[in-house]
Amino acid sequence: MRIGWPFVVLALAVCPAWAGGTTGHDPAGGGLPLVDPATCPEDAAGWEARALARSLAPQPGLPPIPHPADNPPSAGKIALGRKLFFDRRLSINGTMSCAMCHVPEQAFVNRELATAVGVEGRSVKRNAPTLINVAFHDPLFHDGRDNALETQFIGPLVARNEMANPSAGRVIARINAMPEYRRLFDAAFAAPASLDRMGMALATYQRSLVAGGSDFDRWYYGGDETALTEPAKRGFALFSGAAGCTACHPVGADSAILTDNLFHDTGYGWMREQVRQHPPATAPVQVAPGVVHEVDFARIMSVSAPREADLGRYEVTETPADRWRFRTPSLRNVALTPPYMHDGALASLRAVLEFYDAGGPGAPGQDPRIRPLGLSPSDLDDLEAFLNALTSPGIACLAKEARSAPPDNH
Repeated sequence: MRIGWPFVVLALAVCPAWAGGTTGHDPAGGGLPLVDPATCPEDAAGWEARALARSLAPQPGLPPIPHPADNPPSAGKIALGRKLFFDRRLSINGTMSCAMCHVPEQAFVNRELATAVGVEGRSVKRNAPTLINVAFHDPLFHDGRDNALETQFIGPLVARNEMANPSAGRVIARINAMPEYRRLFDAAFAAPASLDRMGMALATYQRSLVAGGSDFDRWYYGGDETALTEPAKRGFALFSGAAGCTACHPVGADSAILTDNLFHDTGYGWMREQVRQHPPATAPVQVAPGVVHEVDFARIMSVSAPREADLGRYEVTETPADRWRFRTPSLRNVALTPPYMHDGALASLRAVLEFYDAGGPGAPGQDPRIRPLGLSPSDLDDLEAFLNALTSPGIACLAKEARSAPPDNH
């Protein structure tokens, strides 16, 4: 069980950020296996060339990556982007990097925290989504506030509760004062660091984090009848039939990113707002794997920042109809990326399936496609088997490439 509220001090005490280790199981991830870079057969040397080739060749089950015409990929940009991604010096006090919310060994999420934590333990109200296959997301963020990876990084860079820089220009000046970055920017762009070049490098690296070829892909697109278990096949029949999941997570004839990249009110955001306005008397707090205590809520609030309302897409458009609408996430590799929903309050896939099976909370304005399904426990088992079959085999190599050089934890 995870903390579903952004408690600043307590979250740091009971859910420390991932500090290392690449084998075994992740206690905070409900016993899920860690993504182990050691299981990747590739040598770490020459990873940039492999990453470039991967981003240029369509992966099984996925469409070609849409590279912008003004930012063609190169090995130099990928190498520079990775260094920027891991560099804590890009935060105001040298403590925070992109990789601290998007941990390679955890499929580029952070399983320890329901919602992200920024500089000095400042709470962020949303869950950090995976970056695997982020190349296919347009728009970006849970509320769609940005449309391009080239500019997406600016928000976290200057957000007071994330990397907390006073300005993006100050970061660029800091980078240009570092000799190692001069060499990398010259190799990638034949020019010094600038805000647009920094965005191009980060975007190119993130577009190389692509993974297809799941058991589902080998079965559905590759014609291998042995690739998918019978429960998973039954689960797909429900997914694409009676459960109606493909209405928002479509499966195309040649490829599937398993999101419509649109915004929907599932009732979940409204439901969580009711909890925010009417908090419980106590809240469960995990203090160690398998050890959970019920703690008086007033005591928690005495060391916490107030929880903010989250109106979803409305915060971008200020259109009343957009209240509590959030972007549909992709379901690829979903079994590896708990916790779930925009605020990370659902810890397991089963909890997500049960929410949708119940038809959501019946909120005002809820999308009519969210309706009671009446599925049996065995139906939910089959749906879960199908979701597990969406895991790609190449993620360990993405983590190995990410860790092929020591991170910049200066």
